[in-house]
Amino acid sequence: MATVTQAAGHARLRLSFHLWMTLLMAFFVFGGFGMTYLWPLATGTFPHAPPVVHLHGVVFFAWTVLLVTQAALVNVRNVRLHRSLGTFGIAWAAIVTLLGLLITIVSSSIPPPPGDADGLRLMYLSFVAPPSFAIVFALAIRAARTPVVHRDLILLAMISILMPGINRFYMMSLGLGRVPFYATYLTMDLMLAAVLWHERRASGTISRATWIGAAVVLVPQAFLPLAPSAAFADFVAYAGSLVYYR
Repeated sequence: MATVTQAAGHARLRLSFHLWMTLLMAFFVFGGFGMTYLWPLATGTFPHAPPVVHLHGVVFFAWTVLLVTQAALVNVRNVRLHRSLGTFGIAWAAIVTLLGLLITIVSSSIPPPPGDADGLRLMYLSFVAPPSFAIVFALAIRAARTPVVHRDLILLAMISILMPGINRFYMMSLGLGRVPFYATYLTMDLMLAAVLWHERRASGTISRATWIGAAVVLVPQAFLPLAPSAAFADFVAYAGSLVYYR
């Protein structure tokens, strides 16, 4: 009897695929922003920034914690609390999207200097992330009655906004002088491939909604080389002209 109880306990403690993935994502978020935001803030070396920057940080960190918590609740089969928090999560995801757009527009008020191709590429990533997240998250909510698809789409939604954390982590931990755009995309794509593989293995197929979510993550990558263009620079300047708050 003790052996059976021990085995059941070990089964409950085994981490699921989704929990492992959310922990990996949290590692990049708190690792990347820990070195460029949290530690400088704690040591008083973070430069002055408008309050919206700190609000954005709080909202995004809280979203990451909520994501891990939700995966952990499913892992221990506490579905009731998971669903209750899910309603709150929908509202929080909307705030994540709106603040992501807001912080991008505020950032565009100080556009990259002429000839700064990497600066324009970063702005491109910033503009693409919020709508990508919103689209994939909406697909996830629509698939809530199909748990395997729902959970995979939630992971894809998070992947779509993970670029800043991955960028910062690689730059700070490896001492890079330039933003590793393609290494960042490769990391995101490996995560995406793992999600697709898991869904195929778990359900025998990959849903149409998951393929659409994957496309939302992948397609914008093809347009990154076009970001250092006069047209996109003009768009950034226009977005920045809308800002009257510093």
